[in-house]
Amino acid sequence: MALTVVNNTASLNAQQNLGRASSALNTSLERLSTGLKVNRGADGPSALVISETQRAQIAGLKTALDNTNKAVSLVQTAEGALNEINSLLTKARSLALDSANSGVNDATALAANQAEITNILGSIDNIAATTKFGTKALLNGAATNGALATTQSGVVISGTLAATPPLTSYNTVTVTQQAVRAQTTGSGAGATIGAAGNLSVNGINIALAATDTIDQAVAKLNSSFSANSIKITADNVGGQIRFTATDFKTNVVIGAGTAATTSGAGLTAGTYARTAATVTYTNSLAATVSQSATATAGTNGNGGSDASAVALTGELAGATATLGLAAGSTINSVQFTNGTFVVGQNLQFQTGANSGETSLLSIGRTNSNFLGNNSTASSTFASLNAIDVTTSSNSTAAITVIDKAISDISTTRANLGAFQANSLESNARSLQATLENTTAAQSIIRDTDFASEIANFTRLQTQVQAGATVLGNANQTTQLVAQLLRG
Repeated sequence: MALTVVNNTASLNAQQNLGRASSALNTSLERLSTGLKVNRGADGPSALVISETQRAQIAGLKTALDNTNKAVSLVQTAEGALNEINSLLTKARSLALDSANSGVNDATALAANQAEITNILGSIDNIAATTKFGTKALLNGAATNGALATTQSGVVISGTLAATPPLTSYNTVTVTQQAVRAQTTGSGAGATIGAAGNLSVNGINIALAATDTIDQAVAKLNSSFSANSIKITADNVGGQIRFTATDFKTNVVIGAGTAATTSGAGLTAGTYARTAATVTYTNSLAATVSQSATATAGTNGNGGSDASAVALTGELAGATATLGLAAGSTINSVQFTNGTFVVGQNLQFQTGANSGETSLLSIGRTNSNFLGNNSTASSTFASLNAIDVTTSSNSTAAITVIDKAISDISTTRANLGAFQANSLESNARSLQATLENTTAAQSIIRDTDFASEIANFTRLQTQVQAGATVLGNANQTTQLVAQLLRG
């Protein structure tokens, strides 16, 4: 090898190898200190992608496992309450059996049994209304899937629906008669009214001239209605005066007025009433719970009721449905404004690590006016809350209804148990196994093998030390040139 003083090739080579060994040593130190052999993309691009995906999956599996365990707690909360309802029903059954023993019971004893049953039913309703997991109601029907439905074409369901019992997919609200505003049309077809005088509409007199055209008469009428806050409008329909109520409450009342003027407009004295709405509510799970509701009574200044309001009874007692037409619209809208009803919806649990991996649970209503429906004694008592044990025959019928209610609760408990055992607990075991295997796979890809890495670290330490010594020797080779020069 030639001896030179300008370029020390041996030193450069030693520096390069020492740098590589030092960089590898630093990487080894990082792996030992972090416990990961992939700390950045440069350490293994594909390994990083795979391990990050697995790390997200592991976090999702842990959360899904927690969610599943919380769902088990919710189911157990519901079943605990149902167990208490079962106990109350068993006690009510004993009281009904006692009342059926007519040979020894007098009216006082029967009344006492009825009072206790009434108290039991109140307790059942209270449990159904107050059993919650956090703030989520479980037994009042809010956890039952469904939404308010209608069989009337063009009917829009809107408004606030909040609470007990729910309106489910098994319930149908049918608009059997739409609300119609009051209206009447005259038959006069002349160019003018033809006779001066007063036209009486809803208690007010509007002065018309004999020479007033239909349009001029309509303008005077509307001006007077507005000034007197009369909820009626007049318009010209083919050369005839038409009166239409602006709401669903007001009737159109044509008074005697001036006979010639009334006759000239082609109007007949009398009251032209609005058509009240009729709504039928049907529960397909309980055929006996079917009510027809008509317009509620109310005053509107003309003795008429609100044609757009209907009150439902039975299971939906207290709800007010508002039916009406928007101005110029032919679409009836149905709006439940009472704040005691909800649209039921299945409880959804995120029991998997990925989107869409959910489990659904539906818990039926357990209030007394739903339990016991469709029993063989339905001709006597539609549901549990209607039972009466003050006579022997009623007590016998009540036993049948209570038995059906016990069956209803037992079925609900069985469904909850099946969901817990087969959907939740089984899923939890599967999640645990998947979590274990995914964690192991991620560990293989990303975790540092300390036995191997320490051996590598020791080797690199030796290389660095050796490289440093060699570099020192390479730097001393130029001294040989100096010795040659001294000769």
